[in-house]
Amino acid sequence: MKLGLAGTGRIGASHAETLKGFDEVGEVVVADVDAERARATAAKLGVTAVESIDALFGAGLDGLVVTAATDAHPALITRAVDAGIPVFCEKPVAVDLTGTLAVIEHLTGSDVPVQIGFQRRFDAGYTAARAAVASGELGWLHTVRATTLDAGPPPAEYVPRSGGLFRDCGVHDFDIIRWVTGREVTEVYARGGNRGERFFVDAGDVDTGAATLTLDDGTLVTVSLSRYNGAGHDVRLEVLGSLANIVVGLDDRVPLRSAEPGVPALPGPVYPGFMERFRPAYTSELKTFLDVAARRAESPCGVLDALEAFYLAEACELSRRERRPVAVAEVRR
Repeated sequence: MKLGLAGTGRIGASHAETLKGFDEVGEVVVADVDAERARATAAKLGVTAVESIDALFGAGLDGLVVTAATDAHPALITRAVDAGIPVFCEKPVAVDLTGTLAVIEHLTGSDVPVQIGFQRRFDAGYTAARAAVASGELGWLHTVRATTLDAGPPPAEYVPRSGGLFRDCGVHDFDIIRWVTGREVTEVYARGGNRGERFFVDAGDVDTGAATLTLDDGTLVTVSLSRYNGAGHDVRLEVLGSLANIVVGLDDRVPLRSAEPGVPALPGPVYPGFMERFRPAYTSELKTFLDVAARRAESPCGVLDALEAFYLAEACELSRRERRPVAVAEVRR
């Protein structure tokens, strides 16, 4: 297979290296709006660079991986689909709800597969938690706790175009909550705070957030988010049932320590960031995309899944701004 990759930043370079390692992939062709960055990435990884996105689309691709800036996602997705090229795109589909719905409308009636990058669906822990819920071994769920705590904030220039903490960071939790529980969220109540750098406030964003979600069967879910977890990158999901509990992300590298006397410290080292925490999941996700691109499998996470997660992020952002509970139905279009 000949695969293209648009966007050679950190995650793009990582994905290009992963794709190159698959036996089924004969060539990886990369492009970036910064042509020099694309050339440097290609030279380092031993893949092919072209000078522009137009050249990338003219390279005879069997599939396209989109890791460009979020505001470029809609045009790249729709252009690939119009050209009959299966596409994998890192979340989100677009920077806002209007853009997301426009892409979905454009794709209506097309049979070209699109896979959106929610890598937690390919993590072994989340997969096990989903199976435990589906089997009934946990009993009925009474509480779900989701945690995404970054070790440090992103660059200041990223924040104004990120969409905000709930859309940029929390959207992963919202997607995986739906996927693991098999339920839909009916209402949210979210708050946010700022105790870190001023650039979050200047962008109208928050550096820490908390949300309570109510599922359609009455289960209560809490979501905790922060850009300032200096102990290390911490992503967990606690699923608590009437019969048993299960925790995702509670391993030797989680940045936690017990305050109880005599309890040994975890061996570590802690995860420094999301790339290290989810590297096996990213590999599995891209391997699945090869099957999707070859039409051997259906997309495991399409644009409608991404839309549902985005609705929850939108509802949380509205709740944060207006300081009130928000029914998800309020933001649906």
